[in-house]
Amino acid sequence: MTARWLLLTLTLTAAALHAEPCERLAATAAQNTSISFAKLVAAGDVTPQQGGKQIKDLPSFCRVAAVLRPTSDSEIHTEVWMPASRWNGKFLAVGSGGWGGSIAYDAMAEALRRGYATAATDDGHTGPSASFVMGHREKLIDFAYRAEHETTVAAKALINAYYGHAPRYSYWEGCSGGGREGLLQAYRYPDEFNGIIAGDPANIRRNSWALWLANESFKNPEDFIPPAKYPMIHRFVLAACDAKDGLQDGLIGDPMDCHPDFSALTCKDGDGSDCLTVRQVHTAQTIIRAAKDPSGKELFPRLEPGTELRWGRLAAGPAPADLFLDEFRYVVYQDPAWDWKSFDLDRDSAKAHAIDKEVDELDPHLDAFAKHGGKLLLYHGWADQQVAPGATVEFYQSLLDVNRDAGSDWVRLFMAPGMAHCSGGEGPDSFDKIGTLEDWVERGKAPTRIVAAHHSAGKVDRTRPLCAYPQVAKYKGSGSVDGAASFVCTAK
Repeated sequence: MTARWLLLTLTLTAAALHAEPCERLAATAAQNTSISFAKLVAAGDVTPQQGGKQIKDLPSFCRVAAVLRPTSDSEIHTEVWMPASRWNGKFLAVGSGGWGGSIAYDAMAEALRRGYATAATDDGHTGPSASFVMGHREKLIDFAYRAEHETTVAAKALINAYYGHAPRYSYWEGCSGGGREGLLQAYRYPDEFNGIIAGDPANIRRNSWALWLANESFKNPEDFIPPAKYPMIHRFVLAACDAKDGLQDGLIGDPMDCHPDFSALTCKDGDGSDCLTVRQVHTAQTIIRAAKDPSGKELFPRLEPGTELRWGRLAAGPAPADLFLDEFRYVVYQDPAWDWKSFDLDRDSAKAHAIDKEVDELDPHLDAFAKHGGKLLLYHGWADQQVAPGATVEFYQSLLDVNRDAGSDWVRLFMAPGMAHCSGGEGPDSFDKIGTLEDWVERGKAPTRIVAAHHSAGKVDRTRPLCAYPQVAKYKGSGSVDGAASFVCTAK
């Protein structure tokens, strides 16, 4: 054993002498915090909530549940899970999706299996609806960023009490709403995390885009495209664009180069299962068109070609999904009966921006995070059907533009061909995000290429490199088209 490791072992042993048993953590609550319970959970299968899904094969851990009340109108439920043994010395906070309203137990379980102490929050309310916002601005702030921050502060204090020392590294991981949360934490609390993983970040402007699209695609029943036609449209798009990247493999490598003309699908006589009516053609073109204000200024990028099999999330009607509609019912107009058909893109997106700009809209000024050594790993699926991928590309470019003094070694963006929202789709969608971030933060290995896998029937049937944007994966000309080794990352 080297002198360095001996010193580290002695230090950790000394710290452990001052650690608290799990059950005694219930008496360590700080101001505005009440601990509901602290108990040691045996290794095995765990059902975290009454009536909830059982989680398999967890190691033994100290489970702490608490309620945080940073304001008189706050009620933030949070949980902190800490390995009873073999802790890796690190902390991983995990984000929520949509409007929050529940604790991400599955993500916590995955962190725990990797040896992490981990924490998550319900964002200050219960249930997937945004109805909690009406008359409660402080709860909107809790949802946007305060619940995540307060949870992190409480978690680090509990970790210190339980183990006798603070975590060596602290990380954030989240996708969709959790991706947005991570970026808000980097902006508002730049010293909080050593590294942040933000996938498919759901910029709040997305809700205006979704309402605009709803009015364009199914407000009038004649504009509606039956989901039975989606596969036919998808085949048309692949025929037009699949081979543009030099390989016909069912994936569009860079959809931004794809501009299909759906007028070629116009029915010659009436309607049919293998064609589109004139109004349906207009709807299809609108779905892959950016939303713009009357002056022509782009307010939100388009849904990319390659998403056709999942258009139903945005264009199936008969009303917009509550995830998007709630922004205007409960945040903008605070009227549960607000009629989505009255939506006006120019007027209502401006109203939403006025409310959201200081709360949960993304700000690219992350120089403080970058300069303290923070690393930001961004990723987005090109076939995302809920958040236009171009929004993350735009945000990445703005990060480079406004944080020039910080350079570019602190941020990477990886775009995944064929990957849907956070996971799923026809392309490789599974990759080791945490391991990639650990290598970057702890060992200085900035990622340039990440191998992702696609699973079918529980087995890997395709691997493909994801390349640091703006590079793309190109086929070498030989070898299996389903093997990552047959591809090289290069400028497009």
